[in-house]
Amino acid sequence: MKRFDQINVIPFIDIMLVLLAIVLTTASFISTQNLGLELPEAENTQKDELKDPLLLSISASSQFYLHNELIEKATLQERLKTFPRTTPIVVSVDQSAPFRDFIFLIDILKGLQLENLSIKANKLEKAP
Repeated sequence: MKRFDQINVIPFIDIMLVLLAIVLTTASFISTQNLGLELPEAENTQKDELKDPLLLSISASSQFYLHNELIEKATLQERLKTFPRTTPIVVSVDQSAPFRDFIFLIDILKGLQLENLSIKANKLEKAP
């Protein structure tokens, strides 16, 4: 019987490269605040793990985003009509955004009876 003095690591390297490619590909689909919003802070926030939420954002320059894609204010209501009433919605508003834009968005959501709503904020760090 022939004795093995070495281990062939080439198949191991191939597997690791495939796994690395999979991780990098899936990681690029996970977007974490590409819009650069500066969210307000709140003490009583909780992290919700919602399944496929509708992401709505308002930037400091009054631009509206639906799933991180710029959407015109005039067409926002028409696009939101296509979603079921039970759709979970996460609203992110830059702290410098005009309050009238937030009220405009909430008014549209209320009119369409899209009321499964969460408002995103940063956790306020308490001083020791």
